[in-house]
Amino acid sequence: METVQAVPKRNQYGQSSSSLPGALPDQITTTVHHRHRALRSPEITPFSGDPAYADLSKVPVRTASEVPYRLQMFKIRMVYASDVRKEDCEVADERIKPVVSEANEKALPDLLSDPPQVEDVLQKPEAELCPLWIKKFDRELMRTLSFSEHETFDHPVACLLVVSSMDKEPVNKFVDLFNTNQLPSLLNEGIMDPQILKHYLVLHDQQEGPQDIAVNILAEMRSTLGLNDCKLLCINSSTEAGGSNADNSWLPYKALGLNNHDGSCFISVDDLNEIKDFMQDFVSNHIIPYMEQKIRVLNQQVATTRKGFRNQIKNLWWRKRDDVPEAPNGPMYTFTSIESQIRVLGDFAFMLRDYELALSNYRLLATDYKLDKAWKRFAGVQEMSGLCYFILDQSRKDAEYCMENAFSTYLRIGSSGQRNATRCGLWWAEMLKTRGQYREASNVYFRVSNEEPSLHSAVLLEQAACCYLLANPPMLRKYGFHLILAGNSYYVSDQKQHAVRVYRNALFVYKQNPWSYINNHVHFNVGRWYGVLGILDVAIKHLLEVIACSHQSLTTQNMFLNDFFHYVQSMGKKFDVYKLQLPVFNMSSLKVIYEDHRTYASDADVGVSESTWQELEEELIPSSSIVRTNWLDTQPMRKYKDSCICVAGEAVKLNVELKNPLQIPVAVSGISLICQLSTTLDALSSDVSGLDLDGGEDKVNTKPSISMFETDGDKFTLSKLDIVLGGGESKRVQLDVTPKVEGILKLVGIRWTLSESVVGYQYFEFDAQKKIKKGKRGPRRSLNNSLVVIKGLPKLTGSIDRMPTKAVAGDLKLLTLNLRNHSEYAVKGIKMKLSSPRFLIPGDSSDIGLEFPDCLKSHMQSESSVISSKTLKDNFKSLLFAFPQDIEIQTGAALSWPIWFHAATPGNVSLYISLYYEMGSSSDIKYRTLRMHFNLEVLPSLDVSFSISTSSSRLQEYIVRMDVMNKTPSESFVLHQLSCVGGKWAVSALPLCSSINSVETVSENQAVSYFFKIKDCEADSCKEAESGSCTSDMALCPGSSTDLFDIARSPLADFHYQERYRQGKVAKGPCSLLDFVLISKAVGNSSKPTPDFELLSHHTCHCSSLSQNPIWWLMEGPRTINHDFSKSYCEVNLQLVIHNSEAHKILVRVVTFDVMPEKSQTVHPHDSTSAQGGWYDVSLENDVKTISSSKSTHQEKQSSKSISPYVWCSLSCAQIELQPDSCARVPLKVCIFAPGTYNFSNYELQWKVHPSEGRHVDENEKLLSGGGLGHPFYVTVLQSV
Repeated sequence: METVQAVPKRNQYGQSSSSLPGALPDQITTTVHHRHRALRSPEITPFSGDPAYADLSKVPVRTASEVPYRLQMFKIRMVYASDVRKEDCEVADERIKPVVSEANEKALPDLLSDPPQVEDVLQKPEAELCPLWIKKFDRELMRTLSFSEHETFDHPVACLLVVSSMDKEPVNKFVDLFNTNQLPSLLNEGIMDPQILKHYLVLHDQQEGPQDIAVNILAEMRSTLGLNDCKLLCINSSTEAGGSNADNSWLPYKALGLNNHDGSCFISVDDLNEIKDFMQDFVSNHIIPYMEQKIRVLNQQVATTRKGFRNQIKNLWWRKRDDVPEAPNGPMYTFTSIESQIRVLGDFAFMLRDYELALSNYRLLATDYKLDKAWKRFAGVQEMSGLCYFILDQSRKDAEYCMENAFSTYLRIGSSGQRNATRCGLWWAEMLKTRGQYREASNVYFRVSNEEPSLHSAVLLEQAACCYLLANPPMLRKYGFHLILAGNSYYVSDQKQHAVRVYRNALFVYKQNPWSYINNHVHFNVGRWYGVLGILDVAIKHLLEVIACSHQSLTTQNMFLNDFFHYVQSMGKKFDVYKLQLPVFNMSSLKVIYEDHRTYASDADVGVSESTWQELEEELIPSSSIVRTNWLDTQPMRKYKDSCICVAGEAVKLNVELKNPLQIPVAVSGISLICQLSTTLDALSSDVSGLDLDGGEDKVNTKPSISMFETDGDKFTLSKLDIVLGGGESKRVQLDVTPKVEGILKLVGIRWTLSESVVGYQYFEFDAQKKIKKGKRGPRRSLNNSLVVIKGLPKLTGSIDRMPTKAVAGDLKLLTLNLRNHSEYAVKGIKMKLSSPRFLIPGDSSDIGLEFPDCLKSHMQSESSVISSKTLKDNFKSLLFAFPQDIEIQTGAALSWPIWFHAATPGNVSLYISLYYEMGSSSDIKYRTLRMHFNLEVLPSLDVSFSISTSSSRLQEYIVRMDVMNKTPSESFVLHQLSCVGGKWAVSALPLCSSINSVETVSENQAVSYFFKIKDCEADSCKEAESGSCTSDMALCPGSSTDLFDIARSPLADFHYQERYRQGKVAKGPCSLLDFVLISKAVGNSSKPTPDFELLSHHTCHCSSLSQNPIWWLMEGPRTINHDFSKSYCEVNLQLVIHNSEAHKILVRVVTFDVMPEKSQTVHPHDSTSAQGGWYDVSLENDVKTISSSKSTHQEKQSSKSISPYVWCSLSCAQIELQPDSCARVPLKVCIFAPGTYNFSNYELQWKVHPSEGRHVDENEKLLSGGGLGHPFYVTVLQSV
């Protein structure tokens, strides 16, 4: 015997079109034989719920109105009486969990496939985006609210009582089954109406006996229980219990959930059809008419008691109470209360699809429940009102308002309304999705997820993510974010497969975006969960994406790296990883260094632009090679002239920068190149190793195997490097490959081992289409991965001993250039080209073995080192030096050659040297070059300047002031020697000024000035030249007069002419007068040793006088005269000597004045003629003029009232013509009327230059005309006794 309750059920849209599975057998009934299981509730359900077997389109339905309509689809749910009860929440959740767990196990095979891409996901329809099991989960989640007290959808409508024909006294069994003591508690407690439709069924198994027994029982039932409420159903009429025929008879019904269990059922197709007809009859002729009658009766009662203005006022007055207690469920309502009856009316009308009738009753109930503060029942009718509005499509705004009101009210109740809020949210989201409002639906799913446990929340969040993807336009970021939230909830609920699945689906969202933190979170968790599932290779693949996370904290980086190495070691083998991101190889820093006919002394020399070397080697390389575009034009390998060339036995180097992005040290071992060497030259035209090395996306995905590039020790050798990179450290490393045979060498990539467990490799991404601009970087910088290997060639290596990287200005050194031949053949024809002869000058063979600086002293110099002025002037600009022709460097031999170094000027200087040498044997290349490059920092030392003024006491004599400023912060210097370049000038101290030797040492930051005079030794008036005491060198410190350096010999003379040439380019003003060379020495003491620089030479060129007059003049005559003025006035004869220093004729006019013109007079306090007569100061110090004075002092204007003490006589004006470089004397006479000391300077010279024929005068250098006042000339006249 079984008691089955029939309940019409609404679906998730509110329509009565879905069914739920049946429940377990009743404990108080007799169990039907196992061959009767076709009539158990789960087996009847498909026949009651599928439209094909419950077609009611011909059954008219009429509710409260008189207008009938037809139902298009109607389903009922059948449950056992024992299951009509409120299920505990924890038990219900445990019943839902297998739905997710079953899908969790099925998700594992899909996790082995590649993650979905954005294009594929966007093209999927809605049905494929959300897995099917999620719909089942939603139904099971809503089923947990079955048989609620505040709604009548799950209240029984009919009761089907089934008794077997084999039972004794079957009629009494029917009475016992519906005994009130056996009814569900909800019916006995007054919550559900026990007066429901009853239907009696006799089940007869034809395998147990003839059908006549069942017919007799049916007749007895009808006479006792009623004619129309009793039915007979015969089953198991088949003669075979198994076999193919039995299985085939079940095929049409397998889609409905029916199966031939174990082949033990004897149900035939006729039996199945009979069951279908019974259910159709039961629904159409009993259940639906019963519901129609119930609706009409209830509607009449409601209309009588509640509808109408009077009833509404009465109801409001009766319910208007302030003392109604606040309770989650409000007051208790029995099934007989008017509120419960109205709710039954509304729910029955809703199930029979009279939505307008249902809505009117729900609205009526909403006011009552609100006044009674029955919030759960109020939320329930608001929920149903929203569904009615949605189905009727009357007011979208009202529908959403009702659902929002119901949802928030359920949440306000507390835990008792939480699951109802979830169901309301699910219906609300389905409403929005049906209208295409996916964005709003996702917000509802998110709100619902906050109220559910982690497992339920995960499923709801996944549905929210799918809604964001279906929005227009798709909201990918929110889609990915909600998937991550869902995955985290899945993981908390111990559903790791689901967690991995949703995380994988979010990968494409963060793949191309710079959201590094969430990208690391996704990859790390996916990799970790794959590792837990035992899929280690995929786990390592995802963890590779996070091991180079430089932005993470130290703790996080350690966690990522430890998990990565844990899973790698768990595999038990080394793991090859293409483009391993630890360490990071900066491919933009790649530089290939190889040597063809161009060789380099060091790797730093390769960084110099090719245009610099080409300009330097323009005169060095033979012209026949320059005419051709490439030396290969004359070789058999002409077709490879555009290729890069290297030499067998010489290393090809590759520089690359490595960086550790982490904050923790990383050990990297076995760093080496991946290479191939083909011995056939035709391989150059083929692709490199058959791989696409142009660096595209396909290259990254294909991951070419590294096994095809193993080291071939017979053809080339590779260097291996082991380093440890500290946290955040960057290092530039150099990797070498040395080809041993001729052929084509191909640089494919780099390989390395990380922490002895992971082998990383990366291929070079060469751009074959990129062209290198001519003169920019040249072939050294071109990242061409193919090099033509030719046979071995002779090669020189070179270096300069003691070449400084830092020096002070003026530093002079003797260095040594060392060349060594490491090849098997001799080299010859060596030439050298220097870029800056101001700093470097090749020495001579005689300089080998000399002691510096003693070799520069005058008594140490050999005659061969004397350089004539003409030779220097002709060759000082030459930068090419040829070694002697007889010099050859044999195999394994070395050559040392002196090089003079001079730090000419402060600043950063780059020095370039290129050596050319020819092969001593026949080879493809006839010559090679050795390129050397040095960077030099020159610091300031002594700043030397000179100021020159003409002497007023002697012709061809100058007064010179030398200013010396020590600009070093810690060094001191001794001024050793001052020299005038050339033999024309003699330098000496002033006659009455011995202070030139008073300062021996110039300390740091000290400034000193020196005064001395220079004379023209070639002048006729130079007495020192006649006596042989004229010298151009002057010692500046005591005891150094015997240790003077000869500046007329090499290398001082060479460097001086270089300085004269360079300083002449920037010299301004008139032609220079002379050049100075100041030699100083560094000072050391006990606390501070002597610096590396021992001798400094400072060259100051193109010095000129401050006065630029083309003529010199000087007054000659007696200085002291005795005369008796009592007898007559005194006559003094004078001579004015005028010298033409120009190369042109000059017309000179001499004019004397008894009284100087007013406009040219200046008052001097010490002028002897400021008064008419008397004694005046005649100190010789007045004759030494300071450099800053631009003119001589002049005579003060005499008073017009006094009489002049002397007058000029003989002539007042004279005019002469001076030939170039000649002198003339003009006789003058003056009459003195009283004794005293007189200054005869009141005269003036005026000149005009007359250029010679065919010669041009530079107006910027000399004045074409001008004038000047006379120089002071003092004469003392004494009264004779």
